Amino acid sequence: MGQHGRIERFEDLIAWQKARQMTRNIYQCTCRKPFADDWDLVRQIRRAAVSAMSNIAEGFERSGRKEFQQFLSMAKASCAEVRSQIYVVLDLGYVDPQEFDALMRGGEEPARIIGGLRASIAKLDS
Repeated sequence: MGQHGRIERFEDLIAWQKARQMTRNIYQCTCRKPFADDWDLVRQIRRAAVSAMSNIAEGFERSGRKEFQQFLSMAKASCAEVRSQIYVVLDLGYVDPQEFDALMRGGEEPARIIGGLRASIAKLDS
């Protein structure tokens, strides 16, 4: 962080850090069989997870707050996509209920933080 607590790099955003952690968890989970053999689902859930952290980074680097909010909205939607796909993962038996719960918490946390960040940015414009 820069002077006076101002965030100057997207890597300093808690939302991005949590999305990165979610992505790492998804990649680790998708490397194990039998999940690893389900190429379509593996690619889809990985893309959604990477999209969340990428949209936070890209939005942060854009010039305006409104653009940042749009990218945060897309990032939050990608977190929802990941969570939806985690239900498929559970239904197919690729994870047990405890891992399902951990993955869901890992998908909910960045979404919640992204929502808070969007609200904070909106307050700056009002």
